[in-house]
Amino acid sequence: MPPLQDRKQRLIEQARRLIWHPFTQMSEWEKEEPTILIGGSGATLTDLYGKRYLDGVSSLWVNLHGHRKKELDRAVIRQIGKVAHTTLLGFSHPPAITLAERLLRIAPPGLTKVFYSDNGSTAVEVAIKMAFGFWQHTGRPRKKKFFCFDSAYHGDTLGAVSVGGIDLFHAAYKPLTFKVLRLPAPTCYRCPLSLTYPACGMACADEVERAMKRHHKEAAALIIEPMLQAAAGMLTSPPGYLAKIRALCSRYEVLMIADEVATGFGRTGSMFACEHEKVSPDLLACAKGLTGGYLPLAATLATQTIYDAFLGTYAEFKTFFHGHSYTGNPLGCAAAIANLDIFEKESVLKKLQPKVRALRAQLRPLRRFRHVGDIRQIGLMVGIELVADKKTKRAYPLEMRIGHQVCREAERRGLLLRPLGNVVVLMPPLSISMRQIEALTAIVKESIRIVTTPMRSKGTC
Repeated sequence: MPPLQDRKQRLIEQARRLIWHPFTQMSEWEKEEPTILIGGSGATLTDLYGKRYLDGVSSLWVNLHGHRKKELDRAVIRQIGKVAHTTLLGFSHPPAITLAERLLRIAPPGLTKVFYSDNGSTAVEVAIKMAFGFWQHTGRPRKKKFFCFDSAYHGDTLGAVSVGGIDLFHAAYKPLTFKVLRLPAPTCYRCPLSLTYPACGMACADEVERAMKRHHKEAAALIIEPMLQAAAGMLTSPPGYLAKIRALCSRYEVLMIADEVATGFGRTGSMFACEHEKVSPDLLACAKGLTGGYLPLAATLATQTIYDAFLGTYAEFKTFFHGHSYTGNPLGCAAAIANLDIFEKESVLKKLQPKVRALRAQLRPLRRFRHVGDIRQIGLMVGIELVADKKTKRAYPLEMRIGHQVCREAERRGLLLRPLGNVVVLMPPLSISMRQIEALTAIVKESIRIVTTPMRSKGTC
């Protein structure tokens, strides 16, 4: 057997030669020393050389209770001892049934049915098709279009891309997508209407009402990321906005789809972000944290009214013709049940509140930094927007990769992050300790200081 160092080097060379990474410019990635992760425990990960890192983005927003959580490990192992996979196409199994009951118990009121899929994009695709089919089956076939928001991100399958609004990600695929009804993003730091909250009177919501007045007879649904647009850079909406959108959807008979893929399962401080404003959508998509970050599983929750529209004889062809090979996979469902058990037994949401306050307090000094334009936080979801000029909010050119530079500096200091352009994103596991929050924020501050200091003349960094 070759020496250990040789085996590690061979693995690095194979990584460069064989794998095409998502959302990664490979010509640049191939020039860098890759970080290859081989283990984890709690809120930390370990690389090929034994270096430990704080997992500052929950392994891309999925891990909730830490790595190698024994309750999740055991749940998956127990299910493997029974059966690893059976189809849900016309059949069922106990984990899928139990999980559906548990999900509906914690979901916003009015949701009564669970349709399983395997990731956030597919959960959104399911919701889009259900909304479309609902109006076709209930005698209003003109209602085919979808309201969606600028800067939105709902996934990378084509239906999800159609209702997305990040040009950097989606513009290249526009010829493949369907037409939608676009609305201004409900964000205050860079208000698309050039207004200031609260003096604006929430004019962004008024824009939604004007659009609904014009187009509600042809609109099937509105899709929204409740409380904040995550992939857009943690863009938070003003207080009361979500509730107002719900009221408008009801008034104009437009279904409301809540994309809780990123915001669900405690990320915003409540189980679902809709709870902050006591909103119940007609359809709710969830994924990411559903299994605690262990296995790919997603669900689309629907009201009884939507479900009933698809009922009929086989010859009527009202069947919801959609499904996946691994829909409702028993291993994923078992992990998800154990995940919900942890929320209950460990009072996760209650214990989360002091962590949210501590994170906010420890990030506050960053507001004095010369190149920190805005800090946006809901729960443990944080976006730190870096700007070339704080007074004018002038952005750094994307080609400077300022966010990437900060994240690379943080990695050298033992913290794994993933930027969104000029926004440094923090989304640690819910299980992160107070001491780890201190370490995380200290590294973030120092990394931003180091990266932005050469770009200043005088004054605070």
